[in-house]
Amino acid sequence: MAATAGMRGDTDVEDVPLLVPARMVNEFTYCPRLFFLEWVEARFTHNDDTRIGEYEHRAVDKEKGAAPLPDERPLIEARSVLLSSDRLGLVARIDVLEGDDDGLVVPVDFKKGHPPENEDRAWEPERVQLCVQALLLRDAGYRCDEGVLYYVETRERVVVRITDELVERTLTIVEELRTVAATEVPPPPLVASPKCPRCSLVGICLPDETNALASRTEVRVRRLLPRDPDPRPLYVAEHGAYVGLRGGRVEITKDREQLASVRLIDVVQLCIFGNAQVSTQLVRELMSREIPICWFSYGGWFAGMTHGLPAKHVGLRRRQMARAHDAGLPIAQRIIEGKIRNSRTLLRRNTRERPEAKLRSLADLATKAREAPSVATLLGIEGAAARLYFESFPTMLSNHAALPGGPFTFEGRNRRPPLDAVNCLLSYLYSLLVKDLTVQTFAIGFDPYVGFYHRPRFGRPALALDLAEEFRPLIADSVVVNLINNGEIRPSHFVVRAGGVALTGDGRKRVLAGYERRLDTEIKHPVFGYKISYRRVLDVQARMLGAHLMGEIPEYVAFTTR
Repeated sequence: MAATAGMRGDTDVEDVPLLVPARMVNEFTYCPRLFFLEWVEARFTHNDDTRIGEYEHRAVDKEKGAAPLPDERPLIEARSVLLSSDRLGLVARIDVLEGDDDGLVVPVDFKKGHPPENEDRAWEPERVQLCVQALLLRDAGYRCDEGVLYYVETRERVVVRITDELVERTLTIVEELRTVAATEVPPPPLVASPKCPRCSLVGICLPDETNALASRTEVRVRRLLPRDPDPRPLYVAEHGAYVGLRGGRVEITKDREQLASVRLIDVVQLCIFGNAQVSTQLVRELMSREIPICWFSYGGWFAGMTHGLPAKHVGLRRRQMARAHDAGLPIAQRIIEGKIRNSRTLLRRNTRERPEAKLRSLADLATKAREAPSVATLLGIEGAAARLYFESFPTMLSNHAALPGGPFTFEGRNRRPPLDAVNCLLSYLYSLLVKDLTVQTFAIGFDPYVGFYHRPRFGRPALALDLAEEFRPLIADSVVVNLINNGEIRPSHFVVRAGGVALTGDGRKRVLAGYERRLDTEIKHPVFGYKISYRRVLDVQARMLGAHLMGEIPEYVAFTTR
């Protein structure tokens, strides 16, 4: 027998669990990479197909009926029957188990949809999964010669014979599965496979993107990413507000007056500015749904995050720690090169009179950043580029001289508290951007506080700050330019206290609206060629960094626009 527990010592599979679920054998047969991501790295997300599958299984997920052993009495019908075998190293939950008076049993596996139009009227992964169930039944002493696939949509039963060839194929797959499960890096993605578009993990796997950057294929990259999620961050900026949960809705009240009511399914983050209370019931529900609560000072300083358990992608964190310790310079080079090029692009697009000399200097500095021999040298290059950029920043703005604190000057950034309106806007938007990247990196499995360019000191989320660099011009700075030039932000949206400039409540609402609008803006991806929103770009860039750290692609490629 190819993959019994007694033979596991022949290969380096000591860390692989003794019992492999039949569903994971199905996944491995369909796509070894999907299996690895879902079982070994415990990474999973739903799509429409998986949710429909869960719904269709609702009738057979509850245990019902007796399942006597073969020598007791005949089995008639039982539902949700759990079987395992240490000898086989397998475990399965059978949807329905049917029997007759002669002791012959038939496992019935429920499937959504309809049978495929092939010779077997069944796909190989489903046939293999049924074979695993049959082998477990035989190991328990039952007679089992066939299984049934029941397709809910068409209510058809497709009989699958448990032949010697199918058994041999199944045991070979289980043996290969254990070998793959013992490795540290997932198998490469399928190349231009028709299986990928319907896969629930396509947004985690990024098959076409990974293959393109690894030079495995020259086929055009397909836009397989799931559509942008409908839920959006919920911002609460009312001092003394109470945020609770009632009837599946997030309700915001103050002094017993309802300020807002939002469906929980429409919330992807809960962002609290200043002092507001959040009910224990809502905290627990958000944690169970992996929805973070982001805490800000009233002025917009990102203070922390409440979340459930961290992502289980331990291998990524181990690689991150090892690389950050002594070999993170190439990543930092690409990030700062990307930031400088994007800064140059924003100036080129928005200045009234193109500063040609500064644009040439920024291009030269971007090239130098890519070749910087140390992080210290890179810091100097970034500082020189920032001076050139912010010297020309006022030329992108109209009527900014009338804003509190006077006109924005080339003397550089100031903050905590900002001394003028433009620096106030920049600080507020940078905080929002770092918040989103902290949430994103944490959800993927990174430690947001261990970076490759920023030093992990003073409680700063160094990795989120790293990834934010290339997006500061494209997202945050661009929002400032648009808000001022379009007249959306005015002097009345600021308040001056002891020389410091802060946003009023209405001003914050306008900035938040502008920021969310920018994240929803779609652009053509400069590397992959498909249209994508900036909201999704943040996710893709973080995952591409993870793919690089895991050894799947040779280098991190910064996101730059032309």
